[in-house]
Amino acid sequence: MAVEIKYVVVRGGVEKMTFASKKEADAYDKLLDTADELMTLLAGAPVTLEPEQQESLAFYLAEQRDVLQNVLRGGKGQGSPKEEPQQAAEKIDADKPKGKSLKSVA
Repeated sequence: MAVEIKYVVVRGGVEKMTFASKKEADAYDKLLDTADELMTLLAGAPVTLEPEQQESLAFYLAEQRDVLQNVLRGGKGQGSPKEEPQQAAEKIDADKPKGKSLKSVA
């Protein structure tokens, strides 16, 4: 008979996740703590979000903690890929209002 040690992260009496190491369980517990704090922050935001959206956004931001901290300190984020110049130009053109251009008016 084998003995296995498992670490279970429990929130509000509900098992959230099971891990094989204490280090992983502690990291996930810290992630959940951060997400809870971010949900509180998002609840007071000047935009209306559904509770599911708040939870998803808070969890995402908690997962991106290192990148977010770097951005808040004035650094650059690493999360979004760069657009190709052609795609960026098409996006700008698509955002321009339709109608006469300045050249055709003159």
